[in-house]
Amino acid sequence: MTFCSKVVGRLHETLKETADTGVNMRRKTLDLLLIWVGGLLTIMLLVAGGGLLFGSNFTSASVKTQLAQQKVYFDNTAALNAEGPAVSVYLDQYAGQQLLTGTQAQAYANHFIQVHLDAIDSGKTYAQASTACDLAPTVICNAQDQLLFEGSTTRGLLLNAYAFGTIATIAMYAAFAAFALALFMLVLTLLGLRHYRRGDPETTI
Repeated sequence: MTFCSKVVGRLHETLKETADTGVNMRRKTLDLLLIWVGGLLTIMLLVAGGGLLFGSNFTSASVKTQLAQQKVYFDNTAALNAEGPAVSVYLDQYAGQQLLTGTQAQAYANHFIQVHLDAIDSGKTYAQASTACDLAPTVICNAQDQLLFEGSTTRGLLLNAYAFGTIATIAMYAAFAAFALALFMLVLTLLGLRHYRRGDPETTI
């Protein structure tokens, strides 16, 4: 008999006993029912926490692996400072490091790639520049379009990595919360079990 089946069976016995006695129910019967419910909730929270933790670890590892394969490194401090405060203020902390995390991906996308994209064709997006170039194509605007397309695509991919990295972090905290609640429910269940063993079998409520 499964755990859930036992809970259902106990609930059925409780309802039957309540019906047989009118409005009274033995206190130990109620305690036992609550113990089963507490045990079920504890198991459910542990399973949920385990699933969330697995998802968090899998997503984090996937993001790190995919970013590592790109072999992107932040410039050294001197090179970042030469880019100006729009870059150095945000990226100096990562100087010389390999880009491996979602947070680093966001910083590189928004404060390095975007800064250079803004310097191409007066800050136009790829869609804006491409439309204008289609109306009056030149060698220069075609080259700018190519740079904007490549830069925008790379930036978008890095921001996707940041999004998945953030999801992994949220899942990790949710897993910790589930484990904490499981521990709390376990304590309550054990206290209920102790009360059940010490209770008077004739006491009704």
